[in-house]
Amino acid sequence: MTMFTIPARSIPLDTSYDVIVAGGGPAGCTAAAAAARGGAKTLLIESTACLGGMGTAGLVSAWCPFTDKTQIIYRGLAEKVLRDCTAGIAHERHRLESGKLDWVAIDPERLKRIYDDLVTKAGATVLFNATVAGIEKDSERLDLLLVASKAGLTAFRAKVFIDCTGDADLAAWMGCPFQKGDETGDLQPATLCFQLANVDMHAFRTLGAIKYNGFSTEDWRIFKILESGRYPAIPDSHACNNPVGPGVIGFNAGHVWQVDNTDPTTVSRALIEGRRIAAAFRDACAEFFPEAFANAFLVQTGSLMGIRETRRIIGDYLLTVDDFKACRSFDDEICRNCYFVDVHHKQNQIAAFNVNNPTALHLGPGQSHGVPYRCLLPQKASNLLVAGRSISTDRPTQGSTRVMPVCLAMGEAAGVAAAIAAGIGGAVRAIDIQILRTELRRHGAYLP
Repeated sequence: MTMFTIPARSIPLDTSYDVIVAGGGPAGCTAAAAAARGGAKTLLIESTACLGGMGTAGLVSAWCPFTDKTQIIYRGLAEKVLRDCTAGIAHERHRLESGKLDWVAIDPERLKRIYDDLVTKAGATVLFNATVAGIEKDSERLDLLLVASKAGLTAFRAKVFIDCTGDADLAAWMGCPFQKGDETGDLQPATLCFQLANVDMHAFRTLGAIKYNGFSTEDWRIFKILESGRYPAIPDSHACNNPVGPGVIGFNAGHVWQVDNTDPTTVSRALIEGRRIAAAFRDACAEFFPEAFANAFLVQTGSLMGIRETRRIIGDYLLTVDDFKACRSFDDEICRNCYFVDVHHKQNQIAAFNVNNPTALHLGPGQSHGVPYRCLLPQKASNLLVAGRSISTDRPTQGSTRVMPVCLAMGEAAGVAAAIAAGIGGAVRAIDIQILRTELRRHGAYLP
């Protein structure tokens, strides 16, 4: 690919914001809401037409666990989002009273409105269908973002920026150091989630399982589908699914390998392959579980590819799997995390994944570890925070911190920190950590 220089041109510049958040997934939503709540004039830039990322446009069918098996540990705005979402799902409302808030189904349309309200009622401005296309910097200070939309190119300057792109785009463009994938650069596979509608729910609940959910593995029908050889588009036994509404089952199923979300050519290929996998699942379910799926149809696939990892910043602290296993606490922790180490398998490790994922590490009931504020601070950037799956961790630990509940919690912390930093000129390392933690606790965060 050859390079050329763009001629100098005038671009509109908006300097009215204190804090700008790039990316409107779970971390971006709570970051924007918390920053605005803290008095900072805040802009949230989102490349799609809705907030929420994988829980909405991505059609992930259930929340990862919010509890450590004894209590909710993702509190504050994270817990509010969960409770507001669950309250609107008839078959899940009982969870709110029982406290069994692990693997709760998601209604993506309801969740879109919840995020809209969360961000806008806090006072933040949302800019949809706008993509951050570049940056300008002054040494280690991020100066402005270049944003592409139907209005053309627009520049936005702020005191503090929060990178919630999921891929650490702003940090990478700043020249901040990062890691990516395993020691060979291999990334976890991606998944395109989908929904099947017109399912017989009584049969689905009583006559067996597509995935393992308490039945013996002989009743795990995905094995029978794979053994038949009739559906070669289905790559492996990854077949998580949840009822998300009357007659509707959401699937987080199948894997697509060699997908790098920073390379749009690989994502384009993966979206096409993911839609083929979804169609094959519909036909396979109809054949192997006709009592439930004989009349089912593929109602929609996600408009976002389910990406599990790309870049991980190297921050002021690198959270490690030893920290995870030791349930380590930190003086500057801004949330707790208890989700297991969930690194999805390489293409040549499919057989191992079918029964037990050998890379999985679980904590016991009541156990969790802290996430330090320093993990949100990319090196070589003075006014930039990172929240979401690309914070500073080693690869195994990223398999735990990449999921939505902890992203919600760390996003709120980033937003509170950004509002504080904006009041002192944008220096994210100069804030008083105890003020940050006190403010988080005041809004309900779990910081024992």
